[in-house]
Amino acid sequence: MDGGSGLNIMYAKTLDEMGIDRVNLRPIRALFHGIVPGFPRTFHAIIECPCYMKFMAIPNYTFLKLKMSGPHGVITIGTSFHCAYECEVECCSHATAVVTFEELTALREEVVEEAPNAKRPSGSFESAEGSKEVLMDPNSSEGKKVRIRTALSSE
Repeated sequence: MDGGSGLNIMYAKTLDEMGIDRVNLRPIRALFHGIVPGFPRTFHAIIECPCYMKFMAIPNYTFLKLKMSGPHGVITIGTSFHCAYECEVECCSHATAVVTFEELTALREEVVEEAPNAKRPSGSFESAEGSKEVLMDPNSSEGKKVRIRTALSSE
């Protein structure tokens, strides 16, 4: 039960276990965001407040019960505190994994921004500031040069 939810979600596995044929499903045009896949064992469904009102359901968060009118009397859906605790632990570990994934994604983006330009020829070299070209052998006609740093100490 999530009294602050803004949408209704029921997992396909839950529908299958309830014996609801998927032919009865219809698409919606509502947009939603912030839904993280990977919770099918933690939640069977997420129900928003207007849905509670439509079915005249009353959630009681203290006792982890949901009551609503049924064709043969009051329907009561409940769980145990132990089960709720296990769900909370699983959600926390999943949330930690999501945060870790987001941090890794951000690090990858930083590395890509700092990576050398792959389009530049592999043999090219850009000299650092404070360097100059000097002939390797001033007596040779080959004209081979080497770059040396101009700001080196005498040591």
